[in-house]
Amino acid sequence: MVTFLYKLGRSAFRRRRLVALLWVALLAVAGIGAATAPAATSSSFSIPGTEAQRAFDLLEERFPGAGADGATARVVFKAPEGQKMTDPAHKAVVEETVAALRSGSDQIVSVSDPYTAQAVSQNGSTAYVSVAYKVNAMELTDATREALTDAGHDAQGKGLTVEVGGDALQTMPETGSGEIVGVVIAGIVLVLTFGSLVAAGLPLLTAIIGVGIGVSSITALANVLDLGSTTSTLAMMIGLAVGIDYALFIVSRYRAELAEGREKEDAAGRAVGTAGSAVVFAGLTVVIALVGLAVVNIPMLTKMGFAAAGTVVIAVLIALTLIPAMLGFAGDKVIGRKQRKGTAKKSDKPNGGTRWARFVIRRPVMVLLIGVLGLGAIALPAASLEMGLPDDGVKPTSTTERRAYDALSDGFGPGFNGPLLVVVDGDKATADRTVSTIKGLEGWAAVTPATPNKAGDAAMITVVPKDRPSSGATETLVHDIRGATGDDVLVTGATAMNIDFSQKMNDALVPYLALVVGLAFLLLTVVFRSILVPLKAALGFLLSVVAALGAVVAVFQWGWLGSLFGVEQTGPIMSMMPIFMVGVVFGLAMDYEVFLVTRMREAYVHGERPGEAIVTGFRHSARVVTAAAVIMIAVFSGFIGMTDQMIKMIGFGLAVAVLFDAFVVRMAIVPAVLALLGHKAWWLPKWLDRLLPNVDVEGEGLAETAPGRAKPDLVKV
Repeated sequence: MVTFLYKLGRSAFRRRRLVALLWVALLAVAGIGAATAPAATSSSFSIPGTEAQRAFDLLEERFPGAGADGATARVVFKAPEGQKMTDPAHKAVVEETVAALRSGSDQIVSVSDPYTAQAVSQNGSTAYVSVAYKVNAMELTDATREALTDAGHDAQGKGLTVEVGGDALQTMPETGSGEIVGVVIAGIVLVLTFGSLVAAGLPLLTAIIGVGIGVSSITALANVLDLGSTTSTLAMMIGLAVGIDYALFIVSRYRAELAEGREKEDAAGRAVGTAGSAVVFAGLTVVIALVGLAVVNIPMLTKMGFAAAGTVVIAVLIALTLIPAMLGFAGDKVIGRKQRKGTAKKSDKPNGGTRWARFVIRRPVMVLLIGVLGLGAIALPAASLEMGLPDDGVKPTSTTERRAYDALSDGFGPGFNGPLLVVVDGDKATADRTVSTIKGLEGWAAVTPATPNKAGDAAMITVVPKDRPSSGATETLVHDIRGATGDDVLVTGATAMNIDFSQKMNDALVPYLALVVGLAFLLLTVVFRSILVPLKAALGFLLSVVAALGAVVAVFQWGWLGSLFGVEQTGPIMSMMPIFMVGVVFGLAMDYEVFLVTRMREAYVHGERPGEAIVTGFRHSARVVTAAAVIMIAVFSGFIGMTDQMIKMIGFGLAVAVLFDAFVVRMAIVPAVLALLGHKAWWLPKWLDRLLPNVDVEGEGLAETAPGRAKPDLVKV
């Protein structure tokens, strides 16, 4: 493969105008497609195989037109201090609002009157109007949303406090300035690393082009493929990070080849052949991790994984083709000004990577113990992990959704923010028995009479829990209802759906981990031709991801330093977080493993002793890996500033995981373990050596392909 990539790099360098034109044309086509494609009208959320999903399917069958999985909204009214919502003036305002909502959109199924639906609090201070829609939140038109918010604003100006909550207000997450800050920090790090604005600008430019193509393609296909609102955000997050990193490694290797006196075209070919091989395998590990999300069997998560994986593939292709083409345009400017003028002072002093590697080799046991025990201590909060899906209660208090949530909790009880919907597949007698059974349980605040369908063969019952939707008591109530009733009674609603979603994620975690780690282990065995190096890489990853989960629990569940990260309300950790972090972080962690350790193996294969090979690997790669990690942390940290709690949590978790994995595991634990293993680190059974394909990441084949280079003596391992 290294020979093919070498030729690809030289060809892209020579035909740089054609290559650049092709990528720009692809960006233009994707952009035009995104601009002209119809807006996404659906973002359906389904969890095949769960009781909550079966209940939704039964509702659609027995209650046609009721919008079982449609969006909902609640307009909450609060009277001034000392007054009541039953006062004639306030009652008139509410009735006007109900009439305005009913006539405001043809997407509405029903609008309840709080005075006939018993939706006025006992003390009379609070009332709410429930609005049900035919379609889900992503299918609501802007006019429908405006009618909802306008109705609230009109009532607000008539002496009442009015807030609007519910998923009907759900839109694309608002982006903050943090993403821009992340890119700016990445640019500063690149300038400091390369000492050249041109060299620093190339990774940024190509990464932005790659992300532009990926996100535009997702936008263009969103309507056809039913892609969710967070799909493009995830693709942008991962695509930007890996795009910068992959380009960084190619450019860095190109500069190193130039420093050895090679011609520019040959240097570009060698950079793509050697560092490009690492990019290919690093990209494959990320793609495996993202595509592997399909084993969870949740369509939304599968689509997110495939979309992000596609963006990673684009980043790899750009690194292998557009980067060498852009290096051809850059000429000598890719090297710092002092180096071009020959005024840069050559120093025989070892660089920081060399000094650190020698320190670790001298004290491997101490470094290993400090690294493992430190991450182990940070991982302890993960033992208290509670999972769920965020609701309006975790949104900032500045949002009307959060204020509506709080007003309902104060006036009616926290359970009114997450009512359960019980679906009975039977006649009225069966439904009445179900109501009696539920009233015999603990944990409910209200149980409505059964509402039968027209055929009389099914009924709906609403159960309001005593506690908030994401609490353990509410989860217990759901399980109790399911346990106390028969197979003809199903519990659904947003709260039950969240519980089933969390359980499905838990059940899928071990199979997913086995699949992703197993495939990546085989891939790394081929790359490193070793058993212990891939094993050590996998174990180090598990340590860093559990430590990152511990940090997420401490901040978002316990509230430690929560104000620093904009966490206004603690609660359970998003249920997809563990499996999502396993997928994304594993792929990214293997990037650093491949980039750092392939340089060590290259040195070892070319005759250096194990300790010398570790030092050589750090001398050439430590600075670049450090820069790549800082860039990735900066990009992920930028998403912490988003208002969407899910994106905020993902950004924080990924940033912390990269911090732990790059600087503790890869830069400390890995060299310590390799130093302790010595020659055994590169041991591979002879029978397996014969079976595995030789991908030649050390660049042995370049000795014959590249001009003016004698073939080096290789050490058999």
